[in-house]
Amino acid sequence: MSDDTQSPSRRSLIKTMMFVPIGAAAATGVVRALQPANAADGSAPEGKPNAYTPTFFNQAEWKFLNAAVDRLIPHDEHGPGAIELGVLEFLDRHMQTPYAAGDIWYMQGPYLKAAPEFGYQGKLPLRDILRVGIKALDGYVGSQNPGKVFADLDKKKQEDLLKAAEKGELKLEDISAKLFFSNLLTEVRNGYFADPKHGGNKDMGAWKMIGYPGMRADYLDWVEVRDKPYPIGPVDLAGRRG
Repeated sequence: MSDDTQSPSRRSLIKTMMFVPIGAAAATGVVRALQPANAADGSAPEGKPNAYTPTFFNQAEWKFLNAAVDRLIPHDEHGPGAIELGVLEFLDRHMQTPYAAGDIWYMQGPYLKAAPEFGYQGKLPLRDILRVGIKALDGYVGSQNPGKVFADLDKKKQEDLLKAAEKGELKLEDISAKLFFSNLLTEVRNGYFADPKHGGNKDMGAWKMIGYPGMRADYLDWVEVRDKPYPIGPVDLAGRRG
């Protein structure tokens, strides 16, 4: 229910995010869509996430994620960025769930290449896809820029690498760059729009940006309304009002 004051690129991105199921692959061109041509640093002040110390990711992985997550959904004049909404906390917490560990997946072989409609056929659970991918991408950067990792590069170079990974143009050790990127992006999306109890979407900032009512018991009067933004703040699972 976002209004038409948003830039076309931001609005298109929001539409893709709102209807992507958990575990779906990334839409093409997403990194580019996150960087509107007229984007500034943002007229609204950038918030700070809650203090959090990772218990799953190590220091090198945390450094990478701080940089990559900020490039995937940066703060701009239309809404908050992933970092300020606590997506990093979401990622660290989610990696410690049975889902991310593969405990509720079928993880036995054979491991075959298959068409996307058959689902993931690899041997790495989600949390290992991210860990192996982070190490591989940092290693790739180091091979091209001795002594540096992804987070040490300027933002333009970081964006170029993420775009190349999205397209499958990077050749990484031990993992497909496209597989790594699509899973990382999906997790960042999930954290950005999830209920705040999971660590991300601090103060329901993402819901407010798109006009999502959250867990309100009744908003039938607005289901068919298309020409006006939803006027009432969202409610989370805990009953807090935004």
